[in-house]
Amino acid sequence: MRSLVWGYMTADKNDYSQYAIDKRRIEISYKSKIEGPDRTMNFEIRQFQPEDIGSVISINRLCLPENYPEQFFMGLYYHAPKAFFVAVSEDKVIGYIMCRIERGISHFSRRPIKKGHIVSIAVRPEYRRHGIGTTLIESAINGMIEYGAIETFLEVRQSNVDAISVYESLGFKVKSVLKGYYRDGESAYLMAKRLLTEDTSVE
Repeated sequence: MRSLVWGYMTADKNDYSQYAIDKRRIEISYKSKIEGPDRTMNFEIRQFQPEDIGSVISINRLCLPENYPEQFFMGLYYHAPKAFFVAVSEDKVIGYIMCRIERGISHFSRRPIKKGHIVSIAVRPEYRRHGIGTTLIESAINGMIEYGAIETFLEVRQSNVDAISVYESLGFKVKSVLKGYYRDGESAYLMAKRLLTEDTSVE
């Protein structure tokens, strides 16, 4: 999984402390094609916890040009804890994904809906191309569905062809071009994916 770049989205701090934090773990083994045959590495995906904040900020600054203050990360955690995940290997946080739940017009119709916004995702360079980013996205999608999101969307740099390919493989479609979206002037694709029909949405 290569570096994925996202845009900035502000988040309000809402009280979601009533939700029990689901510590489900997804353990994946694979044979590395880069470091030699039969080398197996295990990693797990779990929900972000406040004590992970230092590691997450470090990964964000290492991997992405869009950097955020600590209160931004924590704001998204309080807003939607079930859609904020980290990847861990040998007790080390190696990646993260954080999302925001919004209400707005569907990217596939003209109806108002609840949707999930993937705000930021990053994996440390030495752990990429092993499906960690894909698994983070799939975990976040499950979390957004728990909040009743019918769709999910994200922004990606037009030059980030590797990330775009990954998103397309997960069912995301380019819906529009956001001219000059990033601070350096580069434009972004807005990509979206249906999660549920309105008849099966969860409130």
